[in-house]
Amino acid sequence: MSNTIKKIGVLTSGGDSPGMNAAIRSVVRTCAFHNIGCVGIYRGYQGMIEGDFKEMGPRSVNNIINKGGTILKSARSTEFRTPEGRKIAHQNLVNAGVDALIVIGGDGSFTGALLFNSEFNFPVIGIPGTIDNDIFGTSHTLGYDTALNTVVEVIDKIRDTASSHNRLFLIEVMGRDAGHIALNAGIGAGAEEILIPEEDLGLERLLDSLKKSKAAGKSSSIVVIAEGDKIGKSVFELKDYVESNFPEYDVRVSVLGHMQRGGSPSCFDRVLASRLGVKAVESLLEGKSNYMAGLLCDKITLTPLEQAIKGNSEIDKELLRVSDIVSI
Repeated sequence: MSNTIKKIGVLTSGGDSPGMNAAIRSVVRTCAFHNIGCVGIYRGYQGMIEGDFKEMGPRSVNNIINKGGTILKSARSTEFRTPEGRKIAHQNLVNAGVDALIVIGGDGSFTGALLFNSEFNFPVIGIPGTIDNDIFGTSHTLGYDTALNTVVEVIDKIRDTASSHNRLFLIEVMGRDAGHIALNAGIGAGAEEILIPEEDLGLERLLDSLKKSKAAGKSSSIVVIAEGDKIGKSVFELKDYVESNFPEYDVRVSVLGHMQRGGSPSCFDRVLASRLGVKAVESLLEGKSNYMAGLLCDKITLTPLEQAIKGNSEIDKELLRVSDIVSI
């Protein structure tokens, strides 16, 4: 273990996700286990610039493993995008005696950490926290499993209404650049069609699918759409298009929005967060930097931050095939 690191700072950045608090808890208590200090940095990089720090110990993180969101808060920081802002942030860390940094967030947060390291040679380790699951180097990001469970539960409730009124529901879920939530939740909730950014299925394919569902005797249908899908300019324009071709359907739109990011984290996310927090702290103490701790083949591994940022988190093609088969 390294003798040079005496205090580690931890922050959450970008969109919140269930499991962030569990990761904070793990980082703080792993630091305590190894007899080093831990500083919580509030409001991400903006808090780093403003010196919004708080010393944290094992009792500082009591009863947060089950809470969604992040007790350290999150905020955008245009000032951190400037060399002057990053210089102020670095000086604040030095003044507080912080020797290394753990960043919990997505690719934008990791980009900031990588730049900060290159300018000041400041040790950084990333923990992936985003419900979109769009980070290379890990099979699961913090919050993804919880978001899936939330989405499936909501779609199950919507299906009850769809079946009762012979309605077609277009359900938009989060996933600006990645369709992991839509694909997995769609299969889990028994959707008739799933639209994701990675696969341009086209309007004709959607209409053909709905025709087959109608011919098969289905009186209602569920279509799950990732927000980044390009099949229409918006889910509401898609609704108008479908209604013009299927006047017999009562088409409704449900945009699930931010409810997907909230809620108590699943057991999976709590355990994953605990494992990633331990790995992040101990990696820094081993002298490692510019890595992201992630989950691959149920093992906690390290991926260079640059690869995590630039790599593509690919959709499982087998799941696409499964979706086609089970939705007939």
